[in-house]
Amino acid sequence: MKIADIKAFPISFKVPKGTGVRLGIGLAVKRDAVLIKVTTDEGIIGWGEAHHGRCPGAIAKLVDTTFKELLIGMDALNTIDVWKKIYKMQLSSHGMGYASTMALSGIDIALWDIKGKYFNSPIYKLLGGGSNKIKAYAGGIALGWQDPLSLGDEALNHVSKGYKALKLRVGDKVKNDVDRVTQVKKVLPDDVEILVDANTNYTINDAQKVIPFYEDQQITWLEEPFPAMEFNNYRIAKTFGNLSLAAGENHFTRYEFSRLVEDNVINYAQPDVSKAGGITEVLRIANLMSGWNISINPHTSLTGINMAASIHILASLDNAGFFEGDVTTFNPFRDDMGEIPFKLDKDGTVSPSDVPGIGISIDENFLEKYPLIDGPCYI
Repeated sequence: MKIADIKAFPISFKVPKGTGVRLGIGLAVKRDAVLIKVTTDEGIIGWGEAHHGRCPGAIAKLVDTTFKELLIGMDALNTIDVWKKIYKMQLSSHGMGYASTMALSGIDIALWDIKGKYFNSPIYKLLGGGSNKIKAYAGGIALGWQDPLSLGDEALNHVSKGYKALKLRVGDKVKNDVDRVTQVKKVLPDDVEILVDANTNYTINDAQKVIPFYEDQQITWLEEPFPAMEFNNYRIAKTFGNLSLAAGENHFTRYEFSRLVEDNVINYAQPDVSKAGGITEVLRIANLMSGWNISINPHTSLTGINMAASIHILASLDNAGFFEGDVTTFNPFRDDMGEIPFKLDKDGTVSPSDVPGIGISIDENFLEKYPLIDGPCYI
């Protein structure tokens, strides 16, 4: 079965006025994604999601031109050779590094969707997994910078829906972060885990001040205190206490994750299947991390495709950690694009779909309602 066609769909929606969440990278004003459709010569169609990289039109153009020309005619079931070809012909030799990895990620997910449909099996079974329960936390673009009282109310609302863990957005002034975490700890039951995410917005001085506080408050992890390339800052921050650090959503391929292992700076790895290299590469990352007893806690992108794929991966791992449950107030690419990608059980867990492939069907007429919107997604 050969790859007959590849097409990218850059899509966007504006965040409704008054509902935008502010976090360390700014105020969310629109959301973007790039869906990728792969068609085979036997008529089987697979769908994947490439992260937009804040430039969805460029990612889509790369897919529709360069990658399409490279992959037409290749075996649609041979995800290893497809990955190797893009790595050889683009990633390792011709630049466009992160954009290429995001584009490849979406194509790889679509090929796994095809593989599941071809073998009439959900992906987690093809990966050797079971219909396992995966603990989830309330995440997505939510629980952002706001008055501590309203943040406490929002946190309670998510817990009332069954979440046993949630992630607060920090990276503001240290005093504001301390006040918000203190309020949330005050109102939540003791058995609810709290994670915090600085969205790369801390300085070393900030981290030195706030890490002992987070450790005292028994915060599960501090996520991305610094940009991914600031390796030395991560090493320094590890000396400030015993708080666990998490990172990975902005690390690409197993080669960058190997640096995290070598530096011994994280306890939680967070590859995004739409950024790090697709299902094929996240499995490699997971195997690497398993040897160091580091759990996999995928970063969630925008659409149901990414969310469903992440659950399939987690259901197949022996070092599965959290699933990031997207609790963003308004997200039609989660709720209306196809099947609902996850259902939170009363015990705060999710389970993979038993539908062959990813388990999400896409209506192209729906996509036409959300054309690409140029401009930044955060301001």
